[in-house]
Amino acid sequence: VQLQASGGGLVQAGGSLRLSCSVTGYTLDYYVVAWFRQAPGKEREEVSCISVSDGITSYEESVAGRFTISRDNGDGTVYLEMTRLRPEDTANYICAADLDARRCHGADFRSWGQGTLVTVSS
Repeated sequence: VQLQASGGGLVQAGGSLRLSCSVTGYTLDYYVVAWFRQAPGKEREEVSCISVSDGITSYEESVAGRFTISRDNGDGTVYLEMTRLRPEDTANYICAADLDARRCHGADFRSWGQGTLVTVSS
């Protein structure tokens, strides 16, 4: 399986971006995909997660209500729509998958893509 993240860039505070994570090379219809982020000097944190089979989602508290994760089961792409961006959202955003899980809770993310950089200016 391969995961390819894209869509990062420079945006002003209050703006929006949509990240895409293309998941290829996997044919089963159940797995979970999550977006993580890592800012310079900080630990990596899970931002949001989605179960591809049933669409159940979860969000880290600071992004709930601003970010929306979704999936296109037709082409295996998972999106992260980010709105009302803040300077503290600046980070490298990375997508990852657990190919054996049906639920985000307890998922063990062993398949990782490269990151896409999001920079939010004040």
